[in-house]
Amino acid sequence: IDLLMQDGKELVFVEVRFRRNQRFGGGAQSVTSAKQKKMANAAQAWLSSHRQWANAGCRFDVIAIDWHENTFRFDWIKAAFNLDDR
Repeated sequence: IDLLMQDGKELVFVEVRFRRNQRFGGGAQSVTSAKQKKMANAAQAWLSSHRQWANAGCRFDVIAIDWHENTFRFDWIKAAFNLDDR
């Protein structure tokens, strides 16, 4: 997890992924189910040590950054997955 943000009353755990080329997929595709599991485990550990946030909603976003045709392309994927997917 690269960023922990707040959107209203909701906590947002954000993973930022950069890919210089598309040979192995873009930034969004690099957030595999294994990476999602690691993010979910990290979020659960953080929440268990910050009890004041126990009842807050949370979501997992991905900011994918790709280098394409000599420019950066940004894609903010809100609610890319949730704990129910795990």
